[in-house]
Amino acid sequence: MRTDVVMAGLGGQGLMTIGRALATAAMREGKSVSYLPNYSPEVRGGWANCTVVISDAAVGSPSLGEPSAVIALEASSLAKHAPTLRPGGLLLVNTTRASEPVGRDDIRLVAVPASEIADRLGDERAANVVMLGAYVAASGAVALSSVEAAIRDQLKRRLQLIDLNVNALHAGAACVAGEASPPAPLSKGEGSTT
Repeated sequence: MRTDVVMAGLGGQGLMTIGRALATAAMREGKSVSYLPNYSPEVRGGWANCTVVISDAAVGSPSLGEPSAVIALEASSLAKHAPTLRPGGLLLVNTTRASEPVGRDDIRLVAVPASEIADRLGDERAANVVMLGAYVAASGAVALSSVEAAIRDQLKRRLQLIDLNVNALHAGAACVAGEASPPAPLSKGEGSTT
């Protein structure tokens, strides 16, 4: 089995962080992985994306012509990457930041108000992790527990960020599963991975 995803947004939205978490989770499960970050020269505000390819066999190339999944964190990324998605693919959109129509009826669209959910959890910057949770729940590419373990490992030197990000991961997954609401907000002072 092979699956791939392009995660797209703006610099500073934590795309590389969630890409690394997904890649690490897949490696924990013994899968072959390719992780390819790509971004404009601006530190924040320029375009950014990363591609993660997960396979049971060796990964020949990290580049994709037509990805099987796209995560769009904001409007310009949605406009750029939605047309590249292969027919039957999975498109996850942060509807807090991108609300225009996609114009495709040959894909599975998952609308996630990720920034709104993250804000309710205590820090809007965790929207990236909300989207990662939604992707994992919608795609089944890896187990949610593997991603949680990867996030905990990434944040082992920033313990104050773990609860927020784990809650954001599960809130994103719950959003896809149709559960009523995300976990309650955390106390003040707890940040995100970005």
